[in-house]
Amino acid sequence: MRKNAEHLLASYVDALRPIIYINHFDFKVIDDLILKIGQGVNIVEYNNALGIVDFETKSPLLECSLEKFLINIMDEGYEKQTFIVLKDVHNFLEDPKVIALLKRICEDNLYRENYNATIFIVSSKLTIPCELENYITVFDVPLPTHKEIVELVINFTKSLDIQVEEEVLNDIALSFRGLNEFQINQILNLAYQDGGYIDEEDKYLILQEKEQLIKKSGMLEMVNFKESIEDIGGLENLKAWLYRKAKVFNHLDKAIKFGVDVPKGIMIIGMPGCGKSLTAKATARLFEVPLVRLDVGRLLGKYVGESEENMRKALQLAEAISPCVLWIDEIEKAFSGVGSEGGGNDVTTRLFGHFLTWMQEKENTVFIVATANDISRIPPEFLRKGRFDELFFVDLPSDEERRKIIEIHLKKRNKWHKDIDTIALIKETKGFNGADLESVVKEAIESAFINGKDKITTEDLIQAARDTKPISSTLKDKIDQIKQAISKIDIKPASKINDIEKQSAGEQIVKEPFLISSLRKGRRI
Repeated sequence: MRKNAEHLLASYVDALRPIIYINHFDFKVIDDLILKIGQGVNIVEYNNALGIVDFETKSPLLECSLEKFLINIMDEGYEKQTFIVLKDVHNFLEDPKVIALLKRICEDNLYRENYNATIFIVSSKLTIPCELENYITVFDVPLPTHKEIVELVINFTKSLDIQVEEEVLNDIALSFRGLNEFQINQILNLAYQDGGYIDEEDKYLILQEKEQLIKKSGMLEMVNFKESIEDIGGLENLKAWLYRKAKVFNHLDKAIKFGVDVPKGIMIIGMPGCGKSLTAKATARLFEVPLVRLDVGRLLGKYVGESEENMRKALQLAEAISPCVLWIDEIEKAFSGVGSEGGGNDVTTRLFGHFLTWMQEKENTVFIVATANDISRIPPEFLRKGRFDELFFVDLPSDEERRKIIEIHLKKRNKWHKDIDTIALIKETKGFNGADLESVVKEAIESAFINGKDKITTEDLIQAARDTKPISSTLKDKIDQIKQAISKIDIKPASKINDIEKQSAGEQIVKEPFLISSLRKGRRI
């Protein structure tokens, strides 16, 4: 990381980039970089709090305004190559006088002979005035690579004379991916103080620290959940696919060494209330990683370029807490109209382009779960092969899936018993989605309680079903539209086509094997 950063920063200086803006919080790391590329260079530092300071000792030399400092320093580049380091001055970058002085130094650096003064603006906040936009180069300090993280951990353990198993070392290093050197050392110190050693359990400590990054940013939402893959009724194709990917995610270090590609993500398209959001939560539980939600609406800013900068930071943050599941709910609303004639504004289009590029080029362990209801509003670029590992379509639940969903919700509330007539319920709930079925169970339990019953009956559930208007009725036109759009693309069904039922002329027929199975399990027919 350091060698690459030094080389890139030095190349910017050699190319006469007049202002190099380093958006970073750890000034010590940046000072070290500037010192290494500035051997024999005159380095002058201005600090927003202290005025002019000695760059190496950090001793205050003279308290003054930034304007006065720039007036006094702007001719320094004639006699000797000079680095002008300005720290935490972002609040002054709207001052016309400061902008004019910075512009004067930039023009001298570009056009005057025997003048060489490079400005470094170092701040944790990125503020770029339009007057200086063409003069500024934003420099991102690269995060440590996996190899460098391993070296950091080894050096830390050697300094304290503690032993760490190689497998644990690699797992810990993977968990540290996305964090900078300062954050890694802070967590290692915390882990050592907690138990006096470094082991597998420290992955959870790393996760807690990454949660802090999410909370402080306000750009992503850390989702807390209890759901697991056992809470999904049906969707067997989708679940089988997720189990395969979980074997990779749960053994990332071994999988990567074996040559397995890191899973990119999935898009789940289909009916509202049929388990798409539940699948995002279950995926994070199955992969044993945090779940973070990206709301594109949160990223929209009022200033030019602010939205794009927020998107960049949000995706960097997702990388910082990886491995994780990044959930983008109703993605068609976030990028609606992009690529269509007259649709999608310039900001949305640029956000979409940035996100698409990141998806294509990312080499991290951020697993994307994108959910959508209306595929007709999704930009076609999203549906191309290679964006996602797989696209799944979630239809309204079949007979058997509805039975499983009802059982799951009854068992969750400790109300399932063998006297429940599932066949009668299947017939009464045709066209219901998962949310409808949950509502039926909740309504039946509440009615039984109010009526003083000690348990619920099939009749209670049937009555609740008859009082519920299913989604297939309330959104009939929308569902037909979704199915028509789905029929035009190559997409994998989330549910298995099995022997439990067949679609014939729009009617569902319960076959004999299901009846035999129900009798064996003690269900009433």
